[in-house]
Amino acid sequence: MSEQRWSAVDRYVEELLVGHDEALEAALRESERAGLPSIALTPAQGKLLHLIARVHGARSVLEVGTLGGYSTIWLARALPEDGRLVTLELNPDHARVAATNVERAGLAGLINIKVGRALDSLRELIALGDGPYDLIFIDADKQTTPEYFEHALELSRAGGLIVTDNVVRGGEIADPASDDPRVRGMQRFHELLAREPRVSATTIQTVGEKGYDGFTLALVER
Repeated sequence: MSEQRWSAVDRYVEELLVGHDEALEAALRESERAGLPSIALTPAQGKLLHLIARVHGARSVLEVGTLGGYSTIWLARALPEDGRLVTLELNPDHARVAATNVERAGLAGLINIKVGRALDSLRELIALGDGPYDLIFIDADKQTTPEYFEHALELSRAGGLIVTDNVVRGGEIADPASDDPRVRGMQRFHELLAREPRVSATTIQTVGEKGYDGFTLALVER
């Protein structure tokens, strides 16, 4: 099966089950216009994340990696009116694009964009006693994912979910000889999950217009 076929299936699913949405499509257009990397979730992936948050009854969400706010909008739309979402972004230019996009979507009142190194922001949230969060979505630099997860675990409630994206790396995660720091980060992440007694987790491989990758779903059981 080719990536061309995977992309065709994505478009079929999006047309029938996701549909057109001006705020989301504008977020992608504005992100492209601003020169942000084209690494946002696909519409089908965004809706999956949205549905996970709704099924889980999430009222508080923490996102590690804002980019242009596309996934942020999907997550915020799953929250009740008194819900809250904190999203962490390193690049101030990206954060400005995201702020414009979430304001256009009418969600600015639910969302707090924190600019700076994600590890520093996570440590600050822990020091402030922020949380606990119902759902945490990790989608930032892959080599630091294990550290992000360890901090996310401290900010999660018992029964909370931690979703981590781009963990399969085109299948390279299964290559013990890989010297790609992003792959090594995801291997360290899975090794951490394997020895962490406070979570139960699994990883699902995915294909689509973004290629071959996958995500991890971890349930906090402590």
